[in-house]
Amino acid sequence: MATAQRSRHGRWKMLGVMLVCAAPVIASYLTYYVIRPEGRRNYGELIQPQRTMPDLATVSLQGQAGKLAALKGQWLLVSVAGGACPAACQNHLYLQRQLRESVGKDKDRLDWVWLVTDDLGIPAEMAPGLQKATVLRVDRQALEAWLAPAPGQALGDHLYVVDPMGNWMMRFPAGLDAAGAAKAKRDLERLLRASSSWDEAGRPGQAG
Repeated sequence: MATAQRSRHGRWKMLGVMLVCAAPVIASYLTYYVIRPEGRRNYGELIQPQRTMPDLATVSLQGQAGKLAALKGQWLLVSVAGGACPAACQNHLYLQRQLRESVGKDKDRLDWVWLVTDDLGIPAEMAPGLQKATVLRVDRQALEAWLAPAPGQALGDHLYVVDPMGNWMMRFPAGLDAAGAAKAKRDLERLLRASSSWDEAGRPGQAG
């Protein structure tokens, strides 16, 4: 009996510790999702329920194998396209770079990611502009089990936001232009501000 009581006490104590550790995360999401000032409207569509990042296989442009889950620990601004990267893809990459720079001191908490869904080569002239991007090849079919476009749109039509815990939690509208990017910036700033109490630049175990 005494052993059983100690076991129950230990479980409750562990649960309490977990709740204390999770409290800042829960509070920041409550701030963004629930306790929002009257009249505030998100430009991006909140994904409910959020979708947890799968442990998909990835390959870098240098041929290094890895896992998509290695991207956890940072906010991610994600685009999806084939390697040929037509005009819409190039516009997304430009906007990703600009949005990351626009959040100023918080930019090191936000990675911009291009997920390439085929084996086509990346145009050589694009290489200089991708130096600060994370570019990974993934299986398209497997990716579609996680990210999804709005009805009537294609997967590559949107920019997607993933939180540091690996949850896909927002999708920006298709056809993003400069005016839309200004609204997307406000959403990103709110997310970064709401999570500032528990999220820092860099991934756990890595130098910032």
